[in-house]
Formats: sequence, structure tokens, C-alpha cells
Amino acid sequence: MLSATEKTLLAEIWARLTPVAEDIGSDALHRMFTTFPGSKVYFSHLDISPRSPHLLSHGKKIVLAIAEGAKDISQLTVTLAPLQTLHAYLLRIDPHKFKLFSHCVLVALAVHLGDDFTHVAHAAMDKYLSAFAAVLTEKYR
Repeated sequence: MLSATEKTLLAEIWARLTPVAEDIGSDALHRMFTTFPGSKVYFSHLDISPRSPHLLSHGKKIVLAIAEGAKDISQLTVTLAPLQTLHAYLLRIDPHKFKLFSHCVLVALAVHLGDDFTHVAHAAMDKYLSAFAAVLTEKYR
């Protein structure tokens, strides 16, 4: 699915973004809540206003999980196993929401990285986020 060059590029991008995980994650979440308001239902117990502590904290968790998975994509299923169970059985997140969120992450990355988010980086990230979302939904089958 991903070439060796793309895997290296992804690892480099996520290593660069880990220090600003809060910003990327909260931006992506805010974009999802704004663009797809139905996704707010899963966060009704949290303050999801822009830059709120809850949004920053949860955004950071998400981005760090995405970054962790990018370190060894061949082990993505193993890395995400606890999150698969959490999202499928405990939180019962609609699996379609992962695809929507992936798109919001791409937009947040494009805004944050600017010209460094080349077409090659965009394509590699899109492939990776699609795989990430697919792995998260495996427990739904």
C-alpha cells in the first residue's frame, strides 16, 4: 500500500508534528465538529469549544496515536488493537466518522505544514489515514 519512500516521509512528518500534536488534533476535531455537526454527539460530555482543554487534550491523544502507528505501519493492527476495542465496543463510534475525521486531519495538516505538504506528502498521508481508519473499524465486522 505504501512504498518505502512514503513510509519514511510519513515517519518524518509525524516526528515533526508530535511537538504540536495538541494544535493539529484540536484543529482537526474542531473542523469535524463544524463540518459534520452530527459527530458532536460522541463528545457531549466535553467542552468542545475551540482551544478548550478537552479539545486540546483529546486532539493530542489522537495525533499521538496516529504518529505512533506511523512508526511501524506493518504493525498497525497490533498498535491500534486497544483503540479498536474502545471505539467499537465501549464508545460505539459510527465507523464512517473515522473517514470524515481523516479528511479533517488532512486539511489541518495542509494548513499547518503549508508548502511543505506537497502532493506526494498529501497522497502518502491520505493512504496512511485510510489504512488507519480501516484498521480502527476491523472490530465492527
